[in-house]
Amino acid sequence: MNYILFDDSQIRNQLKPFTFIRPVADIRCGTLTIREKWEYQFSSKISCLTENYLAEKNTFDDSVKIYINGAVCPNKTIIEAILQLNEDESLVAGNDTLAIKTSKTLSFPIDYDAFNQQHFIGEITIIKQLPDIFLKNGEQIKADFQVITKDRKSQEINDPFTRIYAPENIFVEEGASIKAVIFNAENGPIYIGKNAVIQEGSLVIGPFSAGEGCIVAWGSKMRPNTTLGPFCRAGGEVGSSVFFGYSNKAHDGFLGGSVIGEWCNLGANCNNSNLKNDYTEVKLYNYATNQLEKTGELFCGLFMGDYTKAGISTMFNTGTVVGVSANVYGAGFQDKHIPSFTWGGADTEYVNYRFDKAIQVINATMQRRDKQLTEAEIAVLKHVHDLKQQ
Repeated sequence: MNYILFDDSQIRNQLKPFTFIRPVADIRCGTLTIREKWEYQFSSKISCLTENYLAEKNTFDDSVKIYINGAVCPNKTIIEAILQLNEDESLVAGNDTLAIKTSKTLSFPIDYDAFNQQHFIGEITIIKQLPDIFLKNGEQIKADFQVITKDRKSQEINDPFTRIYAPENIFVEEGASIKAVIFNAENGPIYIGKNAVIQEGSLVIGPFSAGEGCIVAWGSKMRPNTTLGPFCRAGGEVGSSVFFGYSNKAHDGFLGGSVIGEWCNLGANCNNSNLKNDYTEVKLYNYATNQLEKTGELFCGLFMGDYTKAGISTMFNTGTVVGVSANVYGAGFQDKHIPSFTWGGADTEYVNYRFDKAIQVINATMQRRDKQLTEAEIAVLKHVHDLKQQ
């Protein structure tokens, strides 16, 4: 059986800036990305159907294929419902198409009306709006913890100065370093990835996940429902936030109710607001409508696209959206929406970030991890850059 995770065009637009450079299924919520969750379930690599400029080079024969909405997180009930579909049937919940079984090779965007609908009844976790990524992160850390640690034994924590509450809810991978830390997993699991480092004086409260090669800096306060993707570094106070991977917030400062893409950097003493002073619901820039839209949420922080950097002491207002490869700095609160490839800040004029300069800075950043942009990645970034100019 070929399993393919497809992008819904409306959801895809609503999840920008993160979907500018990735399919929806490569968004991280919990310890794993959505694609990784499905790969665990089916024990196989899974491809994605998305916009042409991001399209993977896949070839499919005429055998039956199961297309699954890339915004849907797996659970036992929905997997059973998907596997019970007959050919040319779709599984729907409300206005959302969850899955399709067909021998046809579909293209983006999918014509949902071509299939006979079967209605799904049961609980479902679907990432449809930006706040969903951090709002559903705690429950997904718990779900991923069960999948990743099943029938496996955690490495022991032997440091005599580390204090552990609910050790049965803590899993430590090989090579991790933990010294003089307080772990409290009474209200949710704590997952520490391979070769991660939790430095002295850190406080970590579950649900929490630190991926492979992460560093939690000295004296940090990692609050519940927080994920650090692989090779991230986090310091200061972080709560209810998701770092996709390879991003740094190495110094003091508060980050809450936020989502940070890959290869981002928050300078020393960067802070964000995640609650308005008048306690009213937060409005958030929506790429689908090109305007601020109500979120229905009181707590909502910063959404920072990939390859973006913020200078020291940068302040982000409640519900701020920053695009891909921006360079933001300056005193005072930044604009609520900062487009991709923008250079500037609150006390200076925002100007266009030259594409060649942006690529140079990205490569310099990646070189510190012995990586470089591929030609395909540069082409994707060029597409995003040119979209801004239209």
